[in-house]
Amino acid sequence: MIQLHKDGAIWRLTLDRPDKANSLTQDMLEEILQIVQTAQTAQALILTGAGKTFSAGADLDQAALGLTTSDIWERVSSAIADLPALTIAALNGTLAGGAFGMALACDLRLAVPEAKFFYPVMERGFLPQPSDPERLRALIGPARSKLILMAGHKMTATDALAAGLIDQICAKDTLIAAAYGMAEKVSKAQASHVAAIKAMCNAS
Repeated sequence: MIQLHKDGAIWRLTLDRPDKANSLTQDMLEEILQIVQTAQTAQALILTGAGKTFSAGADLDQAALGLTTSDIWERVSSAIADLPALTIAALNGTLAGGAFGMALACDLRLAVPEAKFFYPVMERGFLPQPSDPERLRALIGPARSKLILMAGHKMTATDALAAGLIDQICAKDTLIAAAYGMAEKVSKAQASHVAAIKAMCNAS
């Protein structure tokens, strides 16, 4: 349910459970974590999904057993954020719930025009993972973060682009090519150079 494709220094991780809107199980999250932790030789990592949805968040059956509040989400997003490579979320569709953290932890976010963005923690009675509000606020500000996390707002791709949540809107058939286009120059550079520029951009 997790596919990994390596094209030299560019790695592409695909959530491949389209019949369940790419909802994530504990095993899938553990596999993502393991891949990211071993991606030290990658200079670009692209995250995407199969089908029409990037991810609906936690698998419903496992959510009822506590997956929504597990620290695995935070460990995955932290590993993505800490990766010295350029990380790109190529959002092939709607992004919801706990899967938000993976996209927020990436350096760049591309999305198809049909994508929507929502994080229904308020109505479901649990807190977002600790780093998610901070990363969301850094991108779109405190008021829009509250609009999503507290008022349950579903943001369209157009609104997400205007707010700074995503960096580019791409047609479905050009999404992956656009992500690879961004990754290509990085993949030809020295890994230390990539890591240094990323660190400089992230410095507070």
